[in-house]
Amino acid sequence: MSVKTKEAQRLKRRRRVRAKVRGTAERPRISVFRSNRGIAAQLIDDDAGRTLAAVNWIEAPLRELRGSEQAKRAGELLAARAKAAGIEAAVFDRGGYQYHGRVQALADGAREGGLNF
Repeated sequence: MSVKTKEAQRLKRRRRVRAKVRGTAERPRISVFRSNRGIAAQLIDDDAGRTLAAVNWIEAPLRELRGSEQAKRAGELLAARAKAAGIEAAVFDRGGYQYHGRVQALADGAREGGLNF
């Protein structure tokens, strides 16, 4: 019996989610990465293999914030960038993380910013 690390378990969940979630140009995928220090998200068109918009916790408006506040603001910023790119709707890919806490705050911020998913 092999012991899997937390990261290996998360990657297994991530692959399972990715088998069901696919982004298109009209409805790109919101891919979330969460670390201990911050959160990042991208809008990805899987058909073309392109990132349409992105946000990272090291950007100036997010760097000083912490936790759920940072995640919520990142979601709002991502939604604003999506609107500028002409995107109204997306599909949410939680990346193997539990839909709770910062991941949920990012999704709520994106919804409040005007993205539909």
